[in-house]
Amino acid sequence: MHKVETLGRHILVEYYNCDKEVLKNPMYIEKSMNEAAIEAKATIVESVFHHFNPWGVSGAVIVAESHLTIHTWPEYGFASADFFTCGDIDPWKSFEYLEDLLKAEFSESIEIPRGLTSKIQKHSKEDLGLITHKPVEQAG
Repeated sequence: MHKVETLGRHILVEYYNCDKEVLKNPMYIEKSMNEAAIEAKATIVESVFHHFNPWGVSGAVIVAESHLTIHTWPEYGFASADFFTCGDIDPWKSFEYLEDLLKAEFSESIEIPRGLTSKIQKHSKEDLGLITHKPVEQAG
């Protein structure tokens, strides 16, 4: 049986020299972020995006396995993104997919393990097992 060492993986990304027109387009950014979640096989719960005046986009895709967020600065050709996933979802799939869509010339990234199970178990009074979170079904 596979032993879980962390509850999640959190990638912090800086995308440089991106296509400025792409970064200005809120509908394209939202579509791309949702596609990036799907590329990683995450389960989308909701997405919320905001277009700033005169340009720039901030948004989040909430997935059953955590979230993906982005902030764009078209005037600098720059975007910053977070890919935080739990379970078997690979956040690097989302990272690579978005890097191509933004037409980034280069990027920098760091992965931070989240929820180290050894620390959680050390401080918990419960016997912890692996729990998979699923979105709550909404009444129609």
